[in-house]
Amino acid sequence: MKDTIYTIPISEVFEPKCGCPICRLRNTLEQRCVEYIMGAAMMEPDVREETNKQGFCSCHFESLLNCRNRLSLALMLESHLAYINSEIINKKAPLIGRDNKAKKLKELAESCYICNTIENALYKMLDTMLKLWQGEPGFRQLYSEQQYLCLPHYAKIAELAQQKLNKKQLPEFMSVTDKLAGAYLSELNTDVSAFCKMYDYRNAGKNDASAQVLNSIERVIAFLTSRDAAERKK
Repeated sequence: MKDTIYTIPISEVFEPKCGCPICRLRNTLEQRCVEYIMGAAMMEPDVREETNKQGFCSCHFESLLNCRNRLSLALMLESHLAYINSEIINKKAPLIGRDNKAKKLKELAESCYICNTIENALYKMLDTMLKLWQGEPGFRQLYSEQQYLCLPHYAKIAELAQQKLNKKQLPEFMSVTDKLAGAYLSELNTDVSAFCKMYDYRNAGKNDASAQVLNSIERVIAFLTSRDAAERKK
């Protein structure tokens, strides 16, 4: 597969063939976005304007706190609170109608600058991925050799493929994609069933379960949510 400035990030996350490649892509984008916000972008007016408006979700507030740069975060919070005070709480707005105060508060509570930035970047990356699949036989093979696709990213890819691939390409692509999600789902189902059977009285005293079975609960949750246990603790 020929690398370009657009395809290198895709090839990098697909090369390991371990776990969900889209989770790796999301994690890379997430880390770079957090580092950018807490570094060079902190004093950029256009970025600060958007962080003031959108704020952050609890997950990404934790990520920002983990950067240990408390002054940068405090400065962002200071202007974010000032925006909420002047543009929502103390701003005259209708109590009912399209732009009512309750709607604005709800939108603010559900918004996150990092989530939105990642979502936009991920869409572009997945669009590039589908173009690679269409024109690069080497990437088709690399895609089919992945360990699995988690459920949320399987859904995202399927939705985008319906929009971007033609009637001839879509069945072939989805056949491979279905296998990446379905085979791993079957494996998880087997492992979590084996875990449940460990507690059957007929298996009392047997301690021969594999690590794969013992970790099945965490693996199922990661598959269903796209976040493994370590990421959820951050």
